[in-house]
Amino acid sequence: MRLDRAAALSGLTRSEAKKAIAAGRVRVDGQVVRDCAARVEPAQVRVDGLEPPGTGELYIMVNKPAGVVTATEDSRWPTVVQLLPENLRRRGLGPVGRLDRDVTGLVLLTTDGQLAHRLISPKWKAEKLYRAECAGRLGEAEVQAFAAGVALSDFTARPARLVIRAAGEEASTADVALTEGKFHQVKRMFEAVGHPLTSLERLSIGGVALDAALARGAWRPLEAAEVARLKALCDME
Repeated sequence: MRLDRAAALSGLTRSEAKKAIAAGRVRVDGQVVRDCAARVEPAQVRVDGLEPPGTGELYIMVNKPAGVVTATEDSRWPTVVQLLPENLRRRGLGPVGRLDRDVTGLVLLTTDGQLAHRLISPKWKAEKLYRAECAGRLGEAEVQAFAAGVALSDFTARPARLVIRAAGEEASTADVALTEGKFHQVKRMFEAVGHPLTSLERLSIGGVALDAALARGAWRPLEAAEVARLKALCDME
């Protein structure tokens, strides 16, 4: 089969496939091929590093910018799914959990509904790690408050790990790890201990870290070892 036809099997139009080939986004057996007429085996063709439809689930990480909502569609705001190429938007990807519109960092997108459900369920205790910047000086009292479980107006948060990275009179930076993710939870926890957030970034989910090479708004497929780690965490080996 011609390479442009094989690439189109990923959900691209023929025109989109030719542009992807010219841009070096198409690999055959691991090698970039730019000849649209090259004869190939479709099973060896990868567009953007992803297997063609029908060969398995998709697992993608995105470095979410501020101002983008974690949803598949929204009438007012750009969505995290819109950061992907059109052919991937057609593949039924959905976000694993949510990040507030003003929060940046790691978002996982997948077609694997069972894994997505388990990663956001407190039962499976998938740890989410955030980098927080807040007003005022954080200290041992806040570390102990997070470890005990911060009482909020409608529930008491599960114990969380707070590691202070820098503390000054005007502002502090800390990493916070927790195994639940209710609406505005991290923001509310900091407000409850008297240190409102000025910025928040998610760094990892279930031990899978945001790729430092990904610019804001960029994405890449998860590596096989990353998928295996998430599945092991959720008893899906």
